[in-house]
Amino acid sequence: MSPVRLDASITGISGKTQGQGISKQANNGSAFESALATEMSKSAGVKLSAHAQKRLAERNLQFGEEEQARVGSGMDKINAKGADKSLVLMDDLALVVSARNRVVITAVDSGNARDAVFTDIDSAVIV
Repeated sequence: MSPVRLDASITGISGKTQGQGISKQANNGSAFESALATEMSKSAGVKLSAHAQKRLAERNLQFGEEEQARVGSGMDKINAKGADKSLVLMDDLALVVSARNRVVITAVDSGNARDAVFTDIDSAVIV
């Protein structure tokens, strides 16, 4: 086996100059940046599990953009501490979340939380 020469030209590529390749890379870079920004905005959001959606609907609880932003901020704090399954206390709500997956697993309002026991959590945060 012969050694690889780093200064050797690549054969089998025709009709392209180095300048054309660079401009194509720049276009791909902006497409990549756009796709990355889209995915980052998705991951920054908070998702509700089917169970959490059902609990919120049963109890006529609102969970709008402001609440999502507050819970998302709490999830960021949880992630920063290295935790995952957490109890988030917000106003009259107790939410069990997976901070790593950015999902609200379940929601309990203060009226139904009197005798509640929260298990399988590794942290708690008040937002």
